[in-house]
Amino acid sequence: MDVRYGELPLDLLRALFTFEELKKLFLDLVTRLGGDVEEAMEVMRRLQERGILDPALDLDDFLAALEEKGIVGRDADGALALAGAGERQIRRAAFEEIFTSLQKSGGGLHALPRAGTGSEQLEETRPWEFGDDLSRLDGIRTVTNAARRDPETLALAPEDFEVHEVEHQSACATAIAIDISHSMILYGEDRFTPAKKVALALTELILSKYPKDTIDVVLFGDDAVQVPIDSLSKAQVGPFHTNTKAGLALCRGILQGRRSRNRQLFLITDGKPSCIRENGQLYKNPFGLDLKIVNRTLDEAERCRREGIQLTTFMLATDPGLVDFVDTLTKVARGRAYYAASDDLASFVFRDYIRNRRKLFR
Repeated sequence: MDVRYGELPLDLLRALFTFEELKKLFLDLVTRLGGDVEEAMEVMRRLQERGILDPALDLDDFLAALEEKGIVGRDADGALALAGAGERQIRRAAFEEIFTSLQKSGGGLHALPRAGTGSEQLEETRPWEFGDDLSRLDGIRTVTNAARRDPETLALAPEDFEVHEVEHQSACATAIAIDISHSMILYGEDRFTPAKKVALALTELILSKYPKDTIDVVLFGDDAVQVPIDSLSKAQVGPFHTNTKAGLALCRGILQGRRSRNRQLFLITDGKPSCIRENGQLYKNPFGLDLKIVNRTLDEAERCRREGIQLTTFMLATDPGLVDFVDTLTKVARGRAYYAASDDLASFVFRDYIRNRRKLFR
């Protein structure tokens, strides 16, 4: 792994690395290196050799502390591996990194509900209707409406009353499909790590804030495979081709097995579909948009629509041919599509997740 650093004084850099900061660096390296603890520690040793980390720091003691805290353990062969606490801390670190970024952007997730609540009162209001709970009455808006209608007497009338909307915490089943084709790390840009961090953070959000919700993660390249939450940090880019159809199909099958009526699928990719499976054989065409591949992929999007699955596509590239395909995919699925740089991906995904699961009722 190529390590670059700026012109900051080394003493200042070294002072920044407390144990917690070292742990954060370690977890970030593990995420980027597909869960390889040995390689992450080797990178930290190289950082120390270059003077970025304090030469007096005992990395063996640091590793021992990680093992003592249950962050790192040993696999059956005695090799270093992430332990359960390490997987959880990676998810938490990804969530905190992204959530902090969203808060700083000024348009973040300001109204994340508390875990376990059945509903949340929102700032938005609407006219009162018969049967509405008057405990949700917005007194200021109600009086303001009366003053506008009858400024002399301020007599209240039924049409003056306004009540707060309520966010109903109905369970939601989410599947997130991430492209692991080789293009996700080509041309000097790592698009895969941001996508993986989004999946880790979204998983942490759901586990901590929406415990009745479910989330499943699927990786797709030549084929599609479901990844257990505890193994997500180990995911890496692999095959050269993009079997979008397989990714959609596996997610659809998973969501079919969920009891929730609210089902959504997030598709994160940077390339056009370039292969499908036919009679057990891989049919591939990396050049242009192959109509056979495109049509099979669109058929799968249509099945998602018929089964009530909300498809949202997040594109990490803006090639004209790709844009045309995504536009068609979105129309067929009656879904949504966003074109986002890797740095903006988290903002789009998190906001869309919150919006999709919000169900206003009267």
